[in-house]
Amino acid sequence: MPPKRKAENRGLPARWKLQHGAYYYRVPPGLEALWDGKQFFRLGKTLPESYKVWADRIGAVDVARTVGQLLDRYMLEVVPTKAVTTQSNNIVFIKAIRAAFGEFPLEAVKPRLVYQYVDARSAKISAHREIEILSHAFTKAVQWGYMDRHPFKGEVRLEGEKPRTRYVEDWELIEALSLPATRKKGSVKMIQAYLKIKLLTGQRRGDLLRLSSADLQEDGIHITPNKTSTSTGKRLIIQWSDELRAAVAEAKGARPVISPFLFCNKFGECYVNESTGEAHGWDSMWQRYMDRLLEDTKIETRFTEHDIRAKCASDAETLAHAQQLLAHADGKTTERIYRRKPEKVKPLR
Repeated sequence: MPPKRKAENRGLPARWKLQHGAYYYRVPPGLEALWDGKQFFRLGKTLPESYKVWADRIGAVDVARTVGQLLDRYMLEVVPTKAVTTQSNNIVFIKAIRAAFGEFPLEAVKPRLVYQYVDARSAKISAHREIEILSHAFTKAVQWGYMDRHPFKGEVRLEGEKPRTRYVEDWELIEALSLPATRKKGSVKMIQAYLKIKLLTGQRRGDLLRLSSADLQEDGIHITPNKTSTSTGKRLIIQWSDELRAAVAEAKGARPVISPFLFCNKFGECYVNESTGEAHGWDSMWQRYMDRLLEDTKIETRFTEHDIRAKCASDAETLAHAQQLLAHADGKTTERIYRRKPEKVKPLR
């Protein structure tokens, strides 16, 4: 097998193989009847698709002695409960974890190995995400009775990533909202309406793009954050203000066609692909808008959707109000990542 193909197969579950652009499972002898009588069963073209087919066929993993076996059960029971985009990211990260730790007995994973793994990786942010997943898998291992204690929880202190500090100034927003549109509907006008709603509510991109007529009720905008819909199930009702009503009316007027969605493409469809959690059409439109801002206004540095969400949190009068808007369970997250304005301190007399 060529070296490249060997590298591609590293990190896959036991008996998996990537071949001819698809993932296959080598069926153990005697179990062919459970796999349509095949010795080499095609799972799918993508990792998420393959894991789903494999999970439906293989059932529960009752015994796990190695990290690879633990990750098998984690993939079967934990990952499917997460948001679609999180699932896709988890699958990529788990492949890397499996390649490094998969054959280790559970008891062999020690804090020093975790540090060595992160130190050896050039992509530190990805390495941190991978260790977060590995740590959560070991938390589940204790819950599932595979071991008595977590091998490195509370003992590993990875250097934290510096939070982004970009604060979008008011004058930049005035420039962005004053950019002339070349079309009466869609594109610039839609993004400008979206920016106004995001500034007033602080909601995530996916939650705003999923807004429909049914969510716009008499007492306000009803939102169940997609990120926590399968965990806390937290719901928000953002009460109406004159500014918010005007921004929603502007968004409706900017739609290219009449649609149940507040933001829609030319076919009246939601920008979010629910099977993948991605919104490629919207992302492309946002990038074109940013390109125009840099070319046609005084703005010199791009800002992201997260920067607008952070501006909403930064401009809120109190941390508690910002935490409520952003629907954070922990105010520390709001404070560390999203409150970006410098604190004003009065001097001593």
